[in-house]
Amino acid sequence: MLDQKLIRENPTLVEKNLSLRGKVYKISLINELTVKKKEFDIEISNLQSESKKLSKLIGQKISKSQYNNDEDLNKLKQKGNEYKIKISEFEEKQKILEKQIHDEISNLPNFPSEDAPLGKDERNNLQIKKWGDPLLTENLKSHWEIGENLNLFDSTKSARISKSRFITLIGNGARLERALINFMLDMHIKNGYIELMPPALVNSESLKGSGQLPKFSNESFKCNNDDLWLSPTAEVPLTAFHKNEIVDPNQLPIKYVAYSPCFRREAGSYGRDTKGLIRLHQFNKVELYWFCEPSKSLEAHKQITSDAESILKKLNLPYRLVDICTGDLGFSSSRTYDLEVWMPSSKCYREISSCSNCQDFQARRSSIRTKIDKKNVYLHTLNGSGLAIGRTMAAILENGQQIDGSVKIPDALVPYFGSNFLKTA
Repeated sequence: MLDQKLIRENPTLVEKNLSLRGKVYKISLINELTVKKKEFDIEISNLQSESKKLSKLIGQKISKSQYNNDEDLNKLKQKGNEYKIKISEFEEKQKILEKQIHDEISNLPNFPSEDAPLGKDERNNLQIKKWGDPLLTENLKSHWEIGENLNLFDSTKSARISKSRFITLIGNGARLERALINFMLDMHIKNGYIELMPPALVNSESLKGSGQLPKFSNESFKCNNDDLWLSPTAEVPLTAFHKNEIVDPNQLPIKYVAYSPCFRREAGSYGRDTKGLIRLHQFNKVELYWFCEPSKSLEAHKQITSDAESILKKLNLPYRLVDICTGDLGFSSSRTYDLEVWMPSSKCYREISSCSNCQDFQARRSSIRTKIDKKNVYLHTLNGSGLAIGRTMAAILENGQQIDGSVKIPDALVPYFGSNFLKTA
C-alpha cells in the first residue's frame, strides 16, 4: 500500500511514479479524501483538547461548589456533553472516510523501482544473462506427450473428478513431484531458510495484505460459507505470518521457505497452455520469502534470485534471467527478476520463477514493522518461487528426453528419486 501522507502532500509525484507502469492513474479523489481526513484529525484533536480543559475546569468547580446543581456548573456540563457529541460525530465521519481512503488506495499498485527498465509490456523486458546449453534437436516431444507415453499423469480422468485444467500424477510422476519438493526444500534449508508449512486456506485480510485483493479476486477460488479462499501462492500466508507485528531487528533478515499447493483460476488464459503442466488450476510450489531492513532489500533481492537460480543449476536446466520492465511488473512488486527455463519442444524460454522486491508495499498493508534508531519503520518484503514444481518437472521431461523414449533424471535429483532414468514399465 502506498503512503497516505505522500499521496496527500505530493499527489503529482505519486501519479508520475505510477504512470511508469504504462497506465494513467488519477488520484485526485484520494488526495481530496486524505486532505479532508487530515482536517478531521485536526478538528477532533482540537475538540478533545478543549474537552479535556473543560473536564478539568468542571472538576475544579465541583470541588469548590457545595451544590452540583450550580447554574454555571450545569452550563459547563452541558457544554462538555456538546463536545462529546461533536467528537463522536466527527469520529464517525472519520471512520467512514478512512475506509473509503483505504479501499481507494488498496487499488493502487506499487511504485516501480527507479532501477527497473522502462517499458510498456513484456516485449520491453531485458535479458540479463543466459546459463546452460539449450537443447536444439529437431522433432522433440512435448512434456505432455512424454508424460502420456510414460504414464506419469492423467488429465482426462482428472477433468471427470473436478474440471479441466486439473491433473492427477501417477506412479513415477507422483514420485518425481515428491522428489522435487524434498530436493528444493533441503537445498534452501541448507542456505539458511526456515521451513514453514502454512495453511492452504487464507482469509480476506491475508489476501489484502499481500496485494492479491481486491484486484485479483477473479483469479482466486473462494469458499462460499466462510471468509476463506484457497491460497493462490504461499506468499500470501507467509506475508500474513507477521501481520501487525513489530519484529525484533536482531532477528532480521528472516528467510522462510514453504512448500504449498496453489490454486488459481487463471482467468483470461483460456486457449493457452491447456495441455500438460504449465498452466493448471492447482499446482505445487516451493516459495522463498524474506523480511529485511529497508537498507538491505537491494542485496536481498539479488540473493533470493540467486537462491532460486541455484536449483536450476543443480538440475542442469538451461535458463535465462530477465529484468522485468515497469509496464510488466506485478501489482505488489517494485522490481522483479524472472527466471525462464528452456523448453526444447517449443524452442523458447518459459517463466519458472519470479523474484520480486516489494519494498514496504506489503508490510504497510499488513502493518509489519521493526525498530531502527528507536523508531518504528516498515520492513521490506521479497518473494520468489524456488521453484514452481510442475514447470520444473515439465522442463526435466523435455530437456532429459532420450532417443529410446526414456528421460534422464538430473544427477542431483537421483538420491531423491532413486533412479537415473524414467522409463516405460
